[in-house]
Amino acid sequence: MFRATIAALLLPALLGGCAAIGALGEASTPLDAYEIQAPADGPVARGRPQAVDLIVELPAASGAINTDRILIRPEPTQVQYLPDARWVEAAPEMLQSALVEGLERSGGFRFVGRRPLGASGDFALVSNLTQFHAELVPGTDTAMVKVRLTVRLVREDDAAVVGTQTVEATALSPDTSNAAIIDAYDQATTSAIRGILEWVVSSRGIRLG
Repeated sequence: MFRATIAALLLPALLGGCAAIGALGEASTPLDAYEIQAPADGPVARGRPQAVDLIVELPAASGAINTDRILIRPEPTQVQYLPDARWVEAAPEMLQSALVEGLERSGGFRFVGRRPLGASGDFALVSNLTQFHAELVPGTDTAMVKVRLTVRLVREDDAAVVGTQTVEATALSPDTSNAAIIDAYDQATTSAIRGILEWVVSSRGIRLG
């Protein structure tokens, strides 16, 4: 099954991975760090790469999402963060890295990167990350992870939008332990990344392998 890889980078003096959601620890407390990476078995283009330089811009996100803390919403308007855990970098940067890696592996483009090799690239992938959180399900001990990303392919020479796609994905965490919520983030982000990679590759007229 198509999956994004989540690698746990264990830090000194780890606390239990199954700690329930509660108050944040002291700022000096070491946190388990997790990373979302591009899937190794993502879409692969057939034939030669197109003579296209694709720039993946940093996804725009609200302040609650634009952090390395793992977002939890006990209520729709309430923001908390998973205790004893964090992402290896801010969520938009982590997703940007996964998209660059996945699109590069597809072999469909001459160049894929965060910045152009020259003055500008041929196309830019511009995105808006509007959901990237776990939402507690009322009346239960479960949580629903929600990921929503709107992406646009923009032609650099005239700033024309040549395609737009919104990808939404959810995954249910059976409880509110760190391990269960991180796994649900993995499942939901897997689905979202796969949808974006396939859309970008296919939108340039490249047949998927």
